[in-house]
Amino acid sequence: EMTLREVCQTFGVSRRAVQGYENAKMVAATSRTSRGYLLYDISAQERIQKIKLYQDMGFSIKEIQQIIDGPADVRRSALIARQKILEKDVKHTNNMLSIIQRMLDEM
Repeated sequence: EMTLREVCQTFGVSRRAVQGYENAKMVAATSRTSRGYLLYDISAQERIQKIKLYQDMGFSIKEIQQIIDGPADVRRSALIARQKILEKDVKHTNNMLSIIQRMLDEM
């Protein structure tokens, strides 16, 4: 088990983010230390890591709530849709980088 602090450090999430996951009923501490610190077992740790990954992909907490425990076809559809959005974002970013480089070359 890990404390909240260890979870935050290990998975690069903020304390507030984990509290948000808990408020959204997506994860819960599994026990407490004798001093009252929250503890998370390996299953909760993996879930926090998965939620963080979905957030990094651009999914909102509401979207994650709907897909994280959903059937595979729901997750697949959501991932395909997100992939298309990210591919469009990459094209736009690459286009902007090309424009910037041209402008710099012309200086």
